[in-house]
Amino acid sequence: MKKKKSGNKKKTQSNFAKLSIFQPNKYKFKKSCPLSVKGAPVVDYKNVRLLKKYISENGKILPSRITNISQKKQRELSLSIKRARNLALI
Repeated sequence: MKKKKSGNKKKTQSNFAKLSIFQPNKYKFKKSCPLSVKGAPVVDYKNVRLLKKYISENGKILPSRITNISQKKQRELSLSIKRARNLALI
């Protein structure tokens, strides 16, 4: 039988641990919702200029992780975009 060597081996990190996405963030900052701030425009299906900012070139609604919109406002925004599409405003 072979005996296991009990030497002073350093534990090597796996490649996954070396990647930056698996490292904890040192700098965290709070993203504020542009539609929840004081003096923000009201989300409404008639406000076409505002709705066009949150639609891609292909006509898809941009996700909240890209636009930094809160979950509540994202629901309002998607509903008003769908209403505007229905009425052919967009």
